[in-house]
Amino acid sequence: MNKYVKIAIALLVCLAVGYSASTVTRPSVESWYPTLEKPFFNPPNWIFMPVWTILYIFMAVAAGLVWDKIKEQNEEVKKALLLFIIQLTLNAVWSYLFFGLKNTMLALVEIILLWLFIYETYLKFVKINKTAGYLLIPYLIWVAFAAVLNGSILWLNR
Repeated sequence: MNKYVKIAIALLVCLAVGYSASTVTRPSVESWYPTLEKPFFNPPNWIFMPVWTILYIFMAVAAGLVWDKIKEQNEEVKKALLLFIIQLTLNAVWSYLFFGLKNTMLALVEIILLWLFIYETYLKFVKINKTAGYLLIPYLIWVAFAAVLNGSILWLNR
């Protein structure tokens, strides 16, 4: 299997996770989320879909580039991809906690754990393929911002 097929498979997986999370997010964005007090730096709702789409594409390309090195660095690639799958799962779980259960406290704890797993994934990816690691930096920054936003919403709505 060549690199582009691996990237395409990773893209399908990442976009499926994003779509799955959006099915629980969408109804709450229209009903519950507007009732919350939000900080002044809360972005408009329309920005989230394009940002997440770009981030999922970056993640998929990163995963595909790492996966492509499996013959040369088998054990390291397997560890890196396991971390990738864990963080991707945590990514989806956050939407269910925040928007599905409407539990901003549990979502905050989980997003911090998510950020730590993204960082660990970044550390593994950058050793295997620098470009793959660098592609995770916008994701790290966005999730850090999302964690601050989550914490602010928790604080403002206590």
